[in-house]
Amino acid sequence: MSKTLFLSPPSFDGFDGGAGSRYQARREVTSFWYPTWLAQPAALVPDSKLLDCPPHDIGVQQCLAEAKNFDHVIINTSTPSLKNDCKVAEAIKEQRPGTKIGFVGAHAAVLPAETLKASPAIDWVGRKEFDFTCKEVAEGRPLSEIDGLSYRDAAGKIIHNRERELIGNMDVLPWVIDTYKRDLQIEKYFIGYLLHPYLSLYTGRGCPAQCTFCLWPQTIGGHKYRVRSPENVAGEMAYARKVFPQVREFFFDDDTFTANLPRAREIAKRLAPLGLTWSCNSRANLDYDTIKFFKDSGLRLFLVGYESGNQGILDRTKKGIQLEEMRRFTKACHDAGVVIHGTYILGLPVETRETIEETIRFAMELDVFSIQVSLAAPYPGTELYEMARQNGWFAKKKDKTDIVHEDGFQQSSLEYPGLSKEEIFEAVDRFYRAYYLRPRPILRIIKTMLEDKDVFVRRCREGYEFFKSLRQRKADLAASRVVASAAPVAA
Repeated sequence: MSKTLFLSPPSFDGFDGGAGSRYQARREVTSFWYPTWLAQPAALVPDSKLLDCPPHDIGVQQCLAEAKNFDHVIINTSTPSLKNDCKVAEAIKEQRPGTKIGFVGAHAAVLPAETLKASPAIDWVGRKEFDFTCKEVAEGRPLSEIDGLSYRDAAGKIIHNRERELIGNMDVLPWVIDTYKRDLQIEKYFIGYLLHPYLSLYTGRGCPAQCTFCLWPQTIGGHKYRVRSPENVAGEMAYARKVFPQVREFFFDDDTFTANLPRAREIAKRLAPLGLTWSCNSRANLDYDTIKFFKDSGLRLFLVGYESGNQGILDRTKKGIQLEEMRRFTKACHDAGVVIHGTYILGLPVETRETIEETIRFAMELDVFSIQVSLAAPYPGTELYEMARQNGWFAKKKDKTDIVHEDGFQQSSLEYPGLSKEEIFEAVDRFYRAYYLRPRPILRIIKTMLEDKDVFVRRCREGYEFFKSLRQRKADLAASRVVASAAPVAA
């Protein structure tokens, strides 16, 4: 068994490479998800180490000093961070040429050949679900015999081994709690709408929904919801409570935890005696009785993707839900006392000035506790990417994978007839201001600050970061317009 380091490299300041389905970028406030996709294979490899650099403020030099102690380094990469991750890999190779380096993640899964070609420092790429691929590489098996792996042979030719079957029985995977305890400082992980400190993990992979923009189901997890048994989940939660008594909230990071309602109910039933506060991702289609049952079992918050207030956009992106369903669900949550963090996306097909205004009005009508507004991110491997390519919606015709600014914030990658990328980008700032600069959201935030001194300090910091990020967005927009106006002259 080779000594193996699982690595999330240093990147843009505040860049959240561990973010899941569609938002690998800097956020408006300091936010970091747990690197569960690396922690899972790390738990399979004895004596391995997980090094998550961004939340722990680990710079390149400290990262390199750590990597020097390992025979094998497995890097989790993403579309926006690939170039940076390649530089880190090359620096690791330069200081210790014998180090073997593998890349995993959605980008590597979809574009294995292109990822290998991105840098000669990359020895292999893990495709699809890579847990046991990493384990077998660490065991020293010949690369040619490992399913789900792409690599260069002795002649430099890129070889793609046969696909690895997706894991059917998710209970075979070890718990990640011991890996978290050994290698992570959980107080470093913040999500604005979750109680701090929080802890997140997966109870299943895959999502039956067909949303065209969602990254993980289309690249790694698949559309079949493969789950751990309720007994397994409850066992890990009971263990997590003992190992991390300071945790105030547990988050189930499954794409849609409520996709299998009988199982979700059984898990909730088993969590109730533990007295835990928990939250999860959910579609906006549950009835009041189900919501109230979850609430009585310890649920505090739903993370809900509303995406748009225009039914045509929801239909074109295969969201599979009606606006009226969302209204009923949201009212039921309000009535049951369940908090909602709602997410919206601007720039989905086919956005117009009018549909943007519809979405802003819809969000204010629902009036959930907090929101996140993202720009449509057409990641390779998604149906959204193919739609954009076929219809010529990419703002940058040459580099279609350029989806963040140099500072790590999202940029608008798409534009439509009559709606420029600058207008879509600017609408994010307008959306946030229209939503939050109203009496009700302000009073909600003030109430939470007055109830908890730690929350007071945290909200003050987040407020500063939020308005600072909006100023940076304006600067990015101004720079983009300068470049756009200069382009014809340069041509």
